[in-house]
Amino acid sequence: MNRDELRAYLLAKPHAVEEHPFGPGTSVYKVAGKMFALLPDDGPLTVSLKCEPNLATLLRENHPAVIPGYHLDKRHWNTVKLEEALRDTLGDDEVREMIDHSYDQVVKGLPKRVQAELQRGQ
Repeated sequence: MNRDELRAYLLAKPHAVEEHPFGPGTSVYKVAGKMFALLPDDGPLTVSLKCEPNLATLLRENHPAVIPGYHLDKRHWNTVKLEEALRDTLGDDEVREMIDHSYDQVVKGLPKRVQAELQRGQ
């Protein structure tokens, strides 16, 4: 998966938006104002994703391409080094599953009223 494919997949999530709150260089993907992914605009291809803490630890233990979230809460965020993922046998489908999980974690943490608004707007 290249940067453009990754970006397209992130933006295909319902109500996802891309912002640059930290200035140029890092794209932040949000749903209802909450961050679910960070993607550097250039350099090594990585993506940081929210993750349930036990799963985050399990993924790190089993995949060298998955490390604690860079500049993020290490308990709830992983950074996936996509250039290493292929050598790690971590394929595009697994990366998509991690993105889906991150998005779902954020939506699940939103107030019920906001979740309902998101569902109505689909």
